[in-house]
Amino acid sequence: MSTQLEQLLQLMTDREASDLHLKPMRPPLIRVNGRLFPLEAEPLEPAEVESMVMGILSPAQKQRLEERMAVDIGYGITGMARFRGNIFRQRGTLAASFRRIPYEIPTVDELELPPTLLDFCDLPMGLVLVTGPTGSGKSTTLAALIRHIATRRPVHVVTIEDPMEFLLMDDVASISQREVRTDTISFAEAMRNVMRQDPDVIMVGEMRDPETISTVITAAETGHLVFSTLHTNSASQSIDRVLDSFPSDQQEQVRAQLAQVLRGVVSMQLVDRKDGSGRVAALEIMKSTPKIAQLIEDGETAKLLEQIEGSVAYYRMQSMNQSLLSLMVHGTISYGEAMRFSSDPEDLSLKLRRMFPKIEEQGDDMASTADFSEILELQQYRKLYDEQEERTKIRLSEKDDMIRELREALAERDRRNEELNARLQDLVQELGKLRTDNERLRRESQEKVERLNDRIRELNQQLLQAS
Repeated sequence: MSTQLEQLLQLMTDREASDLHLKPMRPPLIRVNGRLFPLEAEPLEPAEVESMVMGILSPAQKQRLEERMAVDIGYGITGMARFRGNIFRQRGTLAASFRRIPYEIPTVDELELPPTLLDFCDLPMGLVLVTGPTGSGKSTTLAALIRHIATRRPVHVVTIEDPMEFLLMDDVASISQREVRTDTISFAEAMRNVMRQDPDVIMVGEMRDPETISTVITAAETGHLVFSTLHTNSASQSIDRVLDSFPSDQQEQVRAQLAQVLRGVVSMQLVDRKDGSGRVAALEIMKSTPKIAQLIEDGETAKLLEQIEGSVAYYRMQSMNQSLLSLMVHGTISYGEAMRFSSDPEDLSLKLRRMFPKIEEQGDDMASTADFSEILELQQYRKLYDEQEERTKIRLSEKDDMIRELREALAERDRRNEELNARLQDLVQELGKLRTDNERLRRESQEKVERLNDRIRELNQQLLQAS
């Protein structure tokens, strides 16, 4: 690796940038919290870019770049980070983009993702899709889920990636990571071979072609838990994208297969935090239920959103608008950001007005300190909360009474058992005494009988002598 490129990657890591862009006739660019910033440096010459990127390519990667005008690479720098790169041609010159991948894999809790995502890690089989645009956190989320599995389940996990990103370490689980063009020819070839590698959990970096998608679905059908990604924005789009990958005469069969094996779709996007400290994930979460499976099988994907929004309490699902609304109400993101990232701003606006009637006028401010009507509104919510809390206290008190009665009953039962045990011990002792007295009386009777017999023999002897 050239010293200049290493310095740029070090600077990117120091500034906690997610991406580095190298392009001739422009200074290097880094992406921090979703925004590109030019570095304070001279514009790069075409020869500089070529020297930097060609120095990190293997002969096979150089050949692929020559043949296809682009190549994906993955590598790491000890003590710094791993990087996913793409070197490509533009306007006849080389350019490159690098994505920083930390060595340490964050947990679901550290990523501030809903804990309900961990439910997917306990599934014995099925297909789970993590979707979203480029840079939305799909790979990081998948790595967090696989890490959770690795620390808790004694299974064999096989990953197929292009390129390999996070380094996943063995723990309770054994993990085999395969990189396309380094450890296997293609996704499809790797998926054909994975069935002979005794996997329990399979992670496919991306479902790129019908052959890979078909093999992924088959793997989920045959008793494996499969995770993969798609570049889609919602559950309905994801299902439609999978179906559209197949010829029309096969789509009905694939739809029936999806209805059986799909266990969940998580659609993500990263939204700027209100305090400017970074970005946070907003997620649509769909889980498989009998109703959702039926909608998929019937081809009624347009009705999935309504089913998702109606299953928040029981199944812990949520739509993207519900996620944005939750983030905004908790003060994590601003009103403007919520509206900007919503795919249906009118629906989000309606949901907001139901909770905060003056939110449209207030913009980013959830409440004005000088507006007493807002205080009254909050007091109404507080009253409802207090009433609910009082009902809960009454129910808890009733439960406490029941528990106390049960404990008293158990204590009474224990007391009776102790009395019975004591009485039993007395009876055992009395029985032992009776047995002892009986044995003593038997011996005394025997002795008396023997003495009488001796006396009788003595008298008989005397009678015989007298006669």
